[in-house]
Amino acid sequence: MVRRPGVSARYIVSGGASLMGNSVAGVVMPLVLLSRTGDVLAAGCLALICAVPQVLAGIVGGALLDRLNRRDVAVASDLVSAACVAALPVVDAVAGLSFGWFVLFGVLGAVGDVPGMTARDTLLPAVAERDRRDLQSFVGVQQTVESVVTVVGPAFAAIAMGAFGPINALWITSGLSVLAVLAMLTVPRGVGGAHLPSHGKGHAPRPLLREALRDAGRGFSLLVRGDRLLLSSVALALLLVMAVGGFQGLVLPAYYSSMGTPELVGFVTSACSLGTLVGSLVYTRFALDLSRRLWYVLSFLGMSCGIAVIGLLPDLPLMIAGAAVLGFSAGPLAALLNFFVFDSVPEADRGSVLGTQNALYLAASPASMFLCSAMVTAFGLRAASLLLIASWTALAVFALSMKTMRRI
Repeated sequence: MVRRPGVSARYIVSGGASLMGNSVAGVVMPLVLLSRTGDVLAAGCLALICAVPQVLAGIVGGALLDRLNRRDVAVASDLVSAACVAALPVVDAVAGLSFGWFVLFGVLGAVGDVPGMTARDTLLPAVAERDRRDLQSFVGVQQTVESVVTVVGPAFAAIAMGAFGPINALWITSGLSVLAVLAMLTVPRGVGGAHLPSHGKGHAPRPLLREALRDAGRGFSLLVRGDRLLLSSVALALLLVMAVGGFQGLVLPAYYSSMGTPELVGFVTSACSLGTLVGSLVYTRFALDLSRRLWYVLSFLGMSCGIAVIGLLPDLPLMIAGAAVLGFSAGPLAALLNFFVFDSVPEADRGSVLGTQNALYLAASPASMFLCSAMVTAFGLRAASLLLIASWTALAVFALSMKTMRRI
């Protein structure tokens, strides 16, 4: 008799399939939109429109998951994702896709994605406890799988688009979400409610929206009024997300679509993700061998070199090399800035601060995509790309000269 895999293995399969689906969709969706509308500004507007419900879902999600079964939320999230993605090729075949259809399914998918991602994260300790796994090592397994998926996903998207075309590649994304649902349904439902708080008889839970907004307001207040290192770290991390997101989410799709080779976006994105993975591993191994200030300076210089190469829109080998350098340099910088955040926030306040920070991160990349799309529309792709290089260079000079970050 074949032994059934443990709950933790099924949980990892579900999370990996869901993340792979999102990774493929992140490469394919902008290209499908560009191919159907031919409007770069439309891609930026869609990202910004979808960011609003995504941020709201991120803010409310934490409070929501303290009241509902977390396994059920993860299942519902992937079902919504699968349906929204599958609807696009169906509508395209029946009536033809317009910008309005992208907005409709993009907003619905955005609302479903964030609570599902948070549900998986909050479910992890209960899954580890169920299988009597060491929590620290299990977190390491999950992060390893996520790192591998972020490298493999974009390359897989490129292969799928090359074989079936961008619109048909969306069926693969939808199928991966269905696989995530099937795997999560094998996780016992009791695990999803194992650590939910009990309100007891006669004690009604506080209103969900009021509690979520209160936590968000407290988190924002702590970020703004807290110590300068905390505010600087979060601001720089947001700008880092915007820089990488602008290139990956709009400039590269627009460039390779205009060249008639949209699938190459996936290979460049994979190179950046692989660089980030290697850079993070190098930082983990040698973090204490160099001063924090030196890691900070080297990371900004490396990212500046990578962005300069990518922004010049060179041939594919140089583009891949620039993406790898960008990712390799971003890995240590992201880890360092996250360390400053954790180190600057008291344990009792981390939930509200990190929840607010994650909501801001969700908005950062779409905002960058919108700004990039406006620049491309106004000045053309190459001029906009050069403007992005100049903007990043100014940011790097400012970041390296900040008094707060000199004392790290």
